[in-house]
Amino acid sequence: MKPIDPHANLRSAKARRAKAAVRELLGYLGDDPDREGLIETPTRVLKAMAEHFAGYHVDPRAYLEKTFEDVGGYDELVLVSDIEVHSHCEHHMVPFVGKAHVGYIPAGRVVGLSKLARVVDAFARRLQVQEKLTAQIANTIQEVLKPQGVAVVLECQHFCMCHRGVRKPGAWTTTSKLHGVFLENSASRLELLTLIGRKRG
Repeated sequence: MKPIDPHANLRSAKARRAKAAVRELLGYLGDDPDREGLIETPTRVLKAMAEHFAGYHVDPRAYLEKTFEDVGGYDELVLVSDIEVHSHCEHHMVPFVGKAHVGYIPAGRVVGLSKLARVVDAFARRLQVQEKLTAQIANTIQEVLKPQGVAVVLECQHFCMCHRGVRKPGAWTTTSKLHGVFLENSASRLELLTLIGRKRG
C-alpha cells in the first residue's frame, strides 16, 4: 500500500487555505508570521501534519488480508508487545505516546507480525482518544482474522495532561479491549497479562 506523500498538493486551493490558517494562528499567538524564522512555518506544518495524520489515507483492514495457514496447527497466544504508539489527542491536538501490546489466538491462520504494528500505526495516525484507538485496533483484528480471541492493551502518556492543565508528567493511562477467549477464559487472560508484565519487568 503506497503511503501518503507528505509533499503532495501543497499548491492546491485547500493547502493554500490551510497555510493561511496557520499564519493566522501564529499571529493569534502573538508572533509575526512574516519574520524570517516563521515564513516557511505554514508549509512545514502542513508537511508535518501529512505525516502525523497519514492514517486517514490508509485502510487498516488491508494489512490483515494476507494470512498464512501452514503453521503446524499452532493455536496458542501470539503476542507482539511494546509497539510504539504516536498519536494526537482529538480534544487538544497534542501528542500522546506510549506502547501497544497486541495479542491474538489464531483459529487456523496467522498474519505477518509486522502487520499488527501497521494496524496500530494506521489508527494512531489520526486524531484519537486512547479508548477509541484501543477498541479500533482490537475490533479490526477480530473482524478480519476471526481468531479465537484478541487482546489489545495500550499504555500511554498524554501531553494534554502531562504538560498543560493538571500538569502530571508521571501519569500513565492504560486501556484494554478483549474479545473471545480472553473475555471467557481466565487462564488465557492471565497468560496474556503475565507475559506483558514480564516484558515490562
